[in-house]
Amino acid sequence: MVRHTAAGRSIPIGTPAEGVTEEMIRELVITFYDRVLKDAELGPIFDRALPGRWSAHLAVMVDFWSSIALRTARYRGKPQAAHSGLDLAPEQFTRWLALFEETAREIMEPDAAEFFILRAQRIAESLQIGLGIGPKALHLP
Repeated sequence: MVRHTAAGRSIPIGTPAEGVTEEMIRELVITFYDRVLKDAELGPIFDRALPGRWSAHLAVMVDFWSSIALRTARYRGKPQAAHSGLDLAPEQFTRWLALFEETAREIMEPDAAEFFILRAQRIAESLQIGLGIGPKALHLP
């Protein structure tokens, strides 16, 4: 499988993100989850799921995205297990993706933003399938 950058280049899906740094990943995670917490639809879900554990969650998410973008292999979690029992609906995944895409496009260069957005879409689809709620039309390429 390949992904297409904003410049029209084709890059295999397994390729680390070109030009992405740990600091960029940290900024994306912190900015995005700050927006999630303030979101009327998503904030309450995260507040219930992670009371008083935001710092730990952010660190896990930095490791998660670092493992995806830089192949650091630091993330050792189980996303399906972490999301089971939260009574999530496809509409919440759609909202999560919209906020993620908006954040990535605002703070990253176009090719880096596309890298993260494509991965987030595939992750959301996989989580929904694994949770038995099926992917809603996510506009995947």
